[in-house]
Amino acid sequence: MTKAELVDKIRAKAGLSSKAKAEEALDAVIASVRETLAAGDSVTFTGFGSFKVVTRAARKGRNPRTGKEITIPAGKVAKFTPGKGLKDAIK
Repeated sequence: MTKAELVDKIRAKAGLSSKAKAEEALDAVIASVRETLAAGDSVTFTGFGSFKVVTRAARKGRNPRTGKEITIPAGKVAKFTPGKGLKDAIK
């Protein structure tokens, strides 16, 4: 599903009058999640899942072109954990 398709679904399900309003709503949600994660907090949507920031340790990797071993530095990544409602819907 593309962002445009998601905007269409949001407009239809929320009964919004225009795609522009649906896109503004989606953009606001995405920006809010991004800001919260950047601050180091987690975001939980009950029945859907949660997003949190985790720190990955430095690790060894390989350059696929040369085969040379490299060190991948530690870093922070966003992690999504699905909730029970989402798990049940997928089954």
